[in-house]
Formats: sequence, C-alpha cells, structure tokens
Amino acid sequence: MKNFFAVLFSIPLFITSCAVQNKHAESNDYEVKLDTLTFFDQSRNRKIPVAYYYPKTDKKIPNQQVIIFNHGYGFNKGGDYFVYSYLTEKLASKGYFTVSIQHELTTDKALPTEGNLQLVRRPFWQNGSDNILFVLNELKKTKPKLDYQHLTLIGHSNGGDMAALFGNQHPDLVYKLITMDNRRMFLPRTSVPKIYTLRSNDYPADEGVLPNEEEQKKYSMAVQTTSINHSHMDNKGNDEEKKILTDFVLQYLSEN
Repeated sequence: MKNFFAVLFSIPLFITSCAVQNKHAESNDYEVKLDTLTFFDQSRNRKIPVAYYYPKTDKKIPNQQVIIFNHGYGFNKGGDYFVYSYLTEKLASKGYFTVSIQHELTTDKALPTEGNLQLVRRPFWQNGSDNILFVLNELKKTKPKLDYQHLTLIGHSNGGDMAALFGNQHPDLVYKLITMDNRRMFLPRTSVPKIYTLRSNDYPADEGVLPNEEEQKKYSMAVQTTSINHSHMDNKGNDEEKKILTDFVLQYLSEN
C-alpha cells in the first residue's frame, strides 16, 4: 500500500524546456531537446531531479529505446546530471530517449571515503537504485509508448556502482548495462542483461568487481580498457576522449 501511494502522489515540481543543438551532429542526426523536471517520491520523502534528452522531431520514432544515465559523485553540489552532455546529447541525437538522473541532493550526507567502501557506500548505491526504479516507473506511466523491453543503463564511477546494483537487483528490467569505470560494486555475472564496462587508465577496480576472463567468455561480457583518465569521462574530457567513449557506447547499443 505504501508503494501505491508513493506512485499516486508522485508529482513533477517544475519543468522547463529548451532546444540543444549537438555540436558534433552529423547530417543524419536529430536536433536534441532538453526538458528538466523534479519528481517527488512520497515513500522516501525525496526529490529526484531528472533531465530528458530526446530527439526533436514531428515524426514518431518506432520502438524508441530508453537510456537512463547515472552521474559520478559530485560532492553533493548538484547539477551533475548535466556534466555528461557530450554523451547524453549524442545518444538523443541518434534517436534514444535519454534520461539523466541527479542522484545527490545538497542535503545528503557526504559519500564515505574511509572504511570498507563496498559496505559503507552500499546505502548510497541503494538510494541510487531506488531512484532509478522510481524514475523508470514514472516514465512507464507518462510515456507508455517508449520501448522498455530494451532499457539500457549507463553510469560513471559511483553512478556506475548504482547502475551495477540495479542490474543485480532488477535484471529482468534491464536489457544492457554499460558502466564507465565503476570501481566498487560488482558487475552482474549474467548474459541477460548484457554487460559492458569501459575502464580508465589510472584507477583499478576493487577485487571481484570485474569478471575474470573465464566469466567474460561464459557470459559474453565486454571489459574494454581505454587510455582515458577516470576524471575525464565527463565533459572535462577532450574531444578525442569524448569520441572514444561515445563510439564505444554507440557500438554496444547497436549490438544484438
């Protein structure tokens, strides 16, 4: 009953719209539109700001797939759901309905930096996983014609740990999981959803987070090393780094 009222009383607090032109748009790319809104999860008494990046077109895109993006830790300053726009805009320009969630609020506790991080950060990842589930349920109510059978989750760093936890907890809801240098939460060992991970050149993952060679082969999981620093996987990266990451993500999305 509690979950029912959480959904029933979920309301957008504000919404704005503006046109975003993809700087690297190709001739066959859509112009991209950006909407921002904030949901309220009654059951957790929590605001969830989101940004929608989607193709600006008068024509319906058949079987339009959904991507939910999850940012890395931003020290609770806010605005993190915009700092991967090189990727979220590109994905929208290719026809994907892309949702970027702001997981951290200014009133949240700081992410722990001491102790067993796989344990002390778990509640923060759970909060992110719950945010993803709530936003997904809202999308299904308000935009029922999107293709939810092929949902892709993408997350960088701490957001990748959140996405990995969601993939472990709700494998039936995810078609593909793409992490960008998540380091703490172990990736699901499964062929469904399909698992891909892009790794930085400067930070190793904790033991057990990444599949070994036998697991990669057994479950057809992709572990891709890159020459990109962990902190350059958002908008701070240069054009070459952004292109490398974007090309890999688009390749993974295109695979059956």
